[in-house]
Amino acid sequence: MPRTVFCQYHQVEAEGLDFVPWPGEAGKRVFAHIGKPAWAAWLAHQTMLINENRLSPLDPKHRAFLEGEMEKFLFGGGAEKPPGYVPADH
Repeated sequence: MPRTVFCQYHQVEAEGLDFVPWPGEAGKRVFAHIGKPAWAAWLAHQTMLINENRLSPLDPKHRAFLEGEMEKFLFGGGAEKPPGYVPADH
């Protein structure tokens, strides 16, 4: 039976993540309080941030920025799209 958590992002019981997805305390908090659907939404947002801002996940400054945005996105601090972002027209 999958592990469930009360997802703070969606405010419902959801299937929990299978592993701690981020190093440190931030990763532990995500593992304990975020469900798989919310994590998938964050990954899509993170990809957009990386692409639009030309970030490198290997750069410590960029990782710190992404961690801050992850906290805002998942826990209600109001993450925003980059200035001038226009979604791709599919």
